Amino acid sequence: MAHSDFLYPDNPRRRQEVNRLHQQLLDCLSDSFNATNKLIGVLNTHLRCSLASIEMKRDGTIKENCDIIIQAMMEIQKELQKVDEALKDKLEPTLYRKLQDIKERETEKIAIVQKVISVILGEATSAASAVAVKLVGSNVTTGIINKLVTVLAQIGASLLGSIGVAVLGLGIDMIFRAILGAVEKTQLQAAIKSYEKHLVEFKSASEKYHHAITEVTNIVKHQMK
Repeated sequence: MAHSDFLYPDNPRRRQEVNRLHQQLLDCLSDSFNATNKLIGVLNTHLRCSLASIEMKRDGTIKENCDIIIQAMMEIQKELQKVDEALKDKLEPTLYRKLQDIKERETEKIAIVQKVISVILGEATSAASAVAVKLVGSNVTTGIINKLVTVLAQIGASLLGSIGVAVLGLGIDMIFRAILGAVEKTQLQAAIKSYEKHLVEFKSASEKYHHAITEVTNIVKHQMK
């Protein structure tokens, strides 16, 4: 036991809490990598994109891994923007506005996109039209992805950003030293508060992101039956 633990007997419990929260953050990061790769796979397969899959940098910091996801999302948004611009160019204004109308039925939107998707992609598939509707004619890019990018950027810029993702395997004390450099009650409390704050936002944004991608993959499966 560290000497300061005699002065601050709750510190061992706080270290355990830092360890637990660190693992939760890593789990969220890992899930976001997996979800992003699923989305990349759908875009490459059905919208003829050529996006590279991403991989968690196990010897990197939390910030470095947040940045990898952010960069991938920015590339995804660029590709979706291209599709959106092509749809706007090829469709009559009234039809394009229908794609943006949340009250319009999804089946109607898919039928609209189907009219021009072959011109845009060189082939017409109902799956491609469905993906375009789900990702371009919705709030996935403007809302859900942007929110997750913002949260990831905030995590990277916080005191958590410099922590190595692999530090967990080195033991609780190593995590603690990597974060703080000394065993002090106030610093442990600050770390716990930072983890808790960012985890609440990260989990919320991540769940919406995963749900949106699941909807996309499900509609693709339905269209390909």
